[in-house]
Amino acid sequence: MRKFGLTILLLIPLSLTAQVTRTSTKGDTVNYSVDEIDVVGRQSISAPQSVQMSAVEIPLLQLQTIPALGGEIDVLKAIQLLPGVQSATDGSTGIYVRGGGADENLILLDGVPLYNVSHAAGMFSVFNADILESVTLYKGNFPARFGSRLSSVIDVTQRDGSPGPTDCDTLSAWHGGVSIGSVAAKIHLRGQIASPRTTFTLAARRTYFDALLSPLMAIYSSSTLEGTGSAVGGYYFFDVNGKIVHRFQNNDRLSGSFYMGDDIIYVRYNLTEELDDYRQWSRVGLRWTSGNIMAKIQYDHRINEALSMQVHTHFLRFGFQLSEQLKAETTDASDPLYGNYALDQSLDYRSKLYDAVARTDFLYENDRHTVRFGAGYEMHAFRPQIGNLMLAELGGGIGEFHFDTIYTTGTTFGHEAYIYAEDTYEPLRWLSLNYGLRAALYGIGGKVYPSIEPRLGIRALVHKDVALKASYSYMSQYVHLLSNTSISSPTDLWVPVTANIPPMRSMQVAAGISYDICKQVELSVEGYYKRSVNLMEYKDGATFFGVSSGWEEKVALGDGWSYGVELLLQRKHGPVTGWIGYTWSRTMRQFNREGMVINHGEPYHAKYDREHDLSVTLQYRITKKFEIAGTFIYGTGNRATLALQRYYSKMEHEWVGYVSERNNFVMPAYHRLDLSANWHLPSRKNGDPTRSKKGWLRDAEHLISVMIYNVYCHKNPYMMIIAGNELKQISLFPILPSISYAFKF
Repeated sequence: MRKFGLTILLLIPLSLTAQVTRTSTKGDTVNYSVDEIDVVGRQSISAPQSVQMSAVEIPLLQLQTIPALGGEIDVLKAIQLLPGVQSATDGSTGIYVRGGGADENLILLDGVPLYNVSHAAGMFSVFNADILESVTLYKGNFPARFGSRLSSVIDVTQRDGSPGPTDCDTLSAWHGGVSIGSVAAKIHLRGQIASPRTTFTLAARRTYFDALLSPLMAIYSSSTLEGTGSAVGGYYFFDVNGKIVHRFQNNDRLSGSFYMGDDIIYVRYNLTEELDDYRQWSRVGLRWTSGNIMAKIQYDHRINEALSMQVHTHFLRFGFQLSEQLKAETTDASDPLYGNYALDQSLDYRSKLYDAVARTDFLYENDRHTVRFGAGYEMHAFRPQIGNLMLAELGGGIGEFHFDTIYTTGTTFGHEAYIYAEDTYEPLRWLSLNYGLRAALYGIGGKVYPSIEPRLGIRALVHKDVALKASYSYMSQYVHLLSNTSISSPTDLWVPVTANIPPMRSMQVAAGISYDICKQVELSVEGYYKRSVNLMEYKDGATFFGVSSGWEEKVALGDGWSYGVELLLQRKHGPVTGWIGYTWSRTMRQFNREGMVINHGEPYHAKYDREHDLSVTLQYRITKKFEIAGTFIYGTGNRATLALQRYYSKMEHEWVGYVSERNNFVMPAYHRLDLSANWHLPSRKNGDPTRSKKGWLRDAEHLISVMIYNVYCHKNPYMMIIAGNELKQISLFPILPSISYAFKF
């Protein structure tokens, strides 16, 4: 394969037409055409021959065709379609894996954990699918190199810039694309800088909700506001991704990764009213921002043929800020004593989290062993809340009143150090083992929490294409997400363990069978049981805003357990590809510790305890230029806590709602069908690696996509409320068509 110069970019088989170029001894160039070569990547992580279980690789080629909300291809939405994974609400990227909470997922971008991975209250993720190299989901049997979360690891890797041919100029080795859709516009570039040894990847994405919303607000304000007024407002998010790689002569690599993304909401409102001697003026400003900044440097060094080393350091900042300002003045010349009034009020609410990390990893390989070991240190800085509220009033006969307060919990530093080692060993042809150990220390505020986390995986081949697998994993988590909403909100606060709040712990066992059917379809069936301790939830009646002051008194600690069976049938190559996933599961909670009792101390169903989940995702490549895809989802309804009964209180002289238990109501079942169609207009270069005389624009490959979300317009439940004596359902998304255009060069 190497002599043909083919680069395997995907982990799944695919068909392609290749053109091979060689130079004869006389200096003449000879072209050979090779039709329909099947390129097969390395062994799938879920194949029977792999010892790994409870893990799935997302086929990126299929990801590009899956129907998506607004036409925006989304990695996390695709992960929601896999067995064992449940979504939070309609349109949300929040995921709940094997009964775990939304904060129990370790989501990595080039090895760096991200705390906020969603935009637009969870409707879109921060990952730009155009520049991704691989996406792997671990639901159990966690390798020892991963830690600090209980439920899953989502390992997302950005693509390196592709080295171009050495006999071409630098620009001819550049690749990229532009996409314009119903929601956002995107651009990406990758290629080499100065020489093939230095490559780069750069991508940017921005929505244009604000371009649509601002004119509508201006029209509304001009038609409804009395006097002279104006209103401007909008919302948008953006992402910028970058990666640069330099390869040295000895094949060592130095790479750097960068990500920055923000959600921004803004409102500006002005109003002036004048009548004879009376004048009133007011101005309101609001700005809400939330986002991540990540930077990473990594050095890869091969010590010898068997041993290699990787050193990396990264910095991450996550934060949000809410700023509000109100100014108003009233002047009444006819009433000089009481008619003059002034108000100046401002609010500044912030929360930030910083990570600084350094780690070293080693990989040793020989004929029978694949050993990974390493160590790392992480420093976390938490600033859960800083607020500044100022209010000044003057006039109106009340004299002057001034209130100015700044409240803060300060910065809390957490320190985590860990070492790990794992080995994949095949003592017999039919038997393979993966065993490892992770040891960690977490210190904060003078308190140190140790953790010893064993991991074990076993694979036994009963046939060359059939394997039995089993695993055991123990995990610890040192951060918690405080939220009382079902959507991803910028005001969700990440807080660390304290002297009173210990780490969350979980133990998971799983067993299953994996079958590679005729080298075409992979079938896996798994059963699992997970037990968790020190889970955290709000106490009944606890409020959210301002929780950074005494938040420990507003939460309760308890236990949880979940169990279930998962089935995945997946085909990764051929004209028809896709997967069918089904999950039967149960997730329970119990909070019965002294002073932390919820639901009278009795076990209750978790909010996202759904008994049945079914997803069918199929893509059909009809011709080289046209393909269709569809996704069908069915799931038992989420749970809600509702006062389904009422009684008359003689003390309060009114009817009072009665809640029998937490999460006592099951919403109606969720189901939805999405469809898409893609038209490919292939490049005119026909495989020629150099630019033609027609120019890069005419050489580009064009793609037109039409997608329909919720084809039969089913009103899925987003929220249930009680209005009087009626129970009403709130739904979000009806049928939503979208269209997008993209070209790649």
